[in-house]
Amino acid sequence: MRELRLGDEIDDFCVKCRRVTNHSIVSLVQAEPAKVRCRTCYGDHDFRRGEAPPPKKDIKKEKLFKEVLSSLDPAAAQEQPDSETDTAPDKS
Repeated sequence: MRELRLGDEIDDFCVKCRRVTNHSIVSLVQAEPAKVRCRTCYGDHDFRRGEAPPPKKDIKKEKLFKEVLSSLDPAAAQEQPDSETDTAPDKS
């Protein structure tokens, strides 16, 4: 891959558009994009490497769940529920 330069086009997640769009590189730090400008809405933001930020609702729900759980059983609040371990038994 060739070295990136100011003004080059790059894909990134735009928080205003809420999708991955074309961006222009505005600033570089150690040959890596630091700031980009969306070519759709012309908004400047930090380079996010195409990753969307986590939804704020999920963070609030998790905090509220832990608060309720700690009021019922303080020891259980330290253990995080893991949805991947809660599987149905095999019907072999």
